[in-house]
Amino acid sequence: MTYAKRFKALMLGLAVAASIPAMAATEPVITGRPVEHQLNMQAPVTGIAAYIYSLHNWMMVVCLVIFIGVFGVMFYSVFKHRKSLGHKPATFHESTTVEIAWTVIPFLIVIGMALPATHAVVQMKDTSNPDLTIKVTGMQWKWGYDYLKGEGEGISFLSNLATPRTQVGEPGIAPTEKRTENYLLEVDNPVVVPVGKKVRLVLTANDVIHSWTIPAFAVKQDAIPGFVRDTWFKAEQIGTYRGNCVELCGKEHAFMPIVVKVVSAEDYTAWVNGEKTRMAALADDPNKVWTIDELKTKGEKVYAANCVACHQANGQGVPSAFAALVGSPVVLGPKAEQIAVLLNGKHSGKYPSAMPAWKQLSDSEIASVITYTRNNWTNKADENIVQPSEVLAARGK
Repeated sequence: MTYAKRFKALMLGLAVAASIPAMAATEPVITGRPVEHQLNMQAPVTGIAAYIYSLHNWMMVVCLVIFIGVFGVMFYSVFKHRKSLGHKPATFHESTTVEIAWTVIPFLIVIGMALPATHAVVQMKDTSNPDLTIKVTGMQWKWGYDYLKGEGEGISFLSNLATPRTQVGEPGIAPTEKRTENYLLEVDNPVVVPVGKKVRLVLTANDVIHSWTIPAFAVKQDAIPGFVRDTWFKAEQIGTYRGNCVELCGKEHAFMPIVVKVVSAEDYTAWVNGEKTRMAALADDPNKVWTIDELKTKGEKVYAANCVACHQANGQGVPSAFAALVGSPVVLGPKAEQIAVLLNGKHSGKYPSAMPAWKQLSDSEIASVITYTRNNWTNKADENIVQPSEVLAARGK
C-alpha cells in the first residue's frame, strides 16, 4: 500500500471516530441540506468531499493534542513550581536544545498538515476528462445553466427560487403562509446529473460576483463577470443536494438557492429526453397569433419567475434601485422600445442596477410578459399587445 493510500485510510478512520453527526430530537438527518442543531459538516457524497471531511477532522485532532499538550505543561508548571512551595525562578536565558525543539517540531507538524491539504487543493482543481460539462451563469438573482458537452448537450434553462413570496413576506409585511422544510432552498428547475459521472462546471456571471456552493460536494467556486472559472464534482450517491450563493450579491442574495438532483443513468436519460421535448415545445411557431388573454396568462407566469424580484409583484420597483413599471414611459410608450429593452438590456443613470438582456427567453415569453405589463396594474397602453412574430423580427435587426 502506497503512502498516499495509507494516509487516506488513516484519515478516513479518524473521520469515522471523530465525527458523529448531530440531529434534532424530532427531525431525522436529511441528505443534502442543513439540519437543525447540526454539528460538523454535511455528510459528504463525493470522493473529494470525503477526503476534505476526514482531513478537517484529522487536523482538529492534531490541534486538540497540541492544545492539551501545551496548556497542560503550562498549567502543570505554574501549579507545581509556584512561589508558595518555595520554588525560585530560573535565571537562564537561552537553551540551544529548547530553541531547536520548538523550531523543528512545529515545522514538522505544519509540513504534515500541508501535504494532505495541498493534495486536496490539487485534486479540486483537476477538471480534466469530464463526462459532462455545464456552464453556470450567476445573475441577480437566479442561476442560468447550459449543458455544453456530454449527454444532454444543448439543454438550457434558468433556475429561480421556488419558495412562494407568501412565505417570504415583503418589507413591513409578515409572511401569510407557513414556511416549509426547504424554505429558501428550493428552485423551479434543479440541475440534474447522473450518479458516478464527473461533472465539470464552467462558471461566470453577467452582473456582480456570485458563488456557486454545494456543501455535500465540497464545491465552492466564485462566478465573476468577465472571467471563466471552473470546478468539478462526482456524486457517488443518488439524492437531492442543496446550497446557496455565498457571495453577497445584492438585496435578493438570500433568494438564489442551488439544487442538484443526482439520479441514475436511466433516469438521467429520461430527463434529457423530457427536457429536449420541453425545449422543442417552447420554440413556438412565431407565426401563431395569440389572443390577449393567452398572452396575459402566460406573461403573468413569466413575470413571476423572472421579473418580480426587481420590479416587485405590484410593479412599483424599488425606489432609487429598480425602475417602476406602473406608469413607466417605456411600458406605456411604443412597444418596439420595450421589446428592444428586453432583448438588449438597458442602463439608466437614474437607477444604479442595469436591466439585463433577456434574449434567453423565447419569443412567446417576451411577447407575453410585455403584454402582461402593458395591461396590468393601472397600465393601459395604447399598443397593448405584442405577438411573438414581432419579437422574432426585432431579434434580426
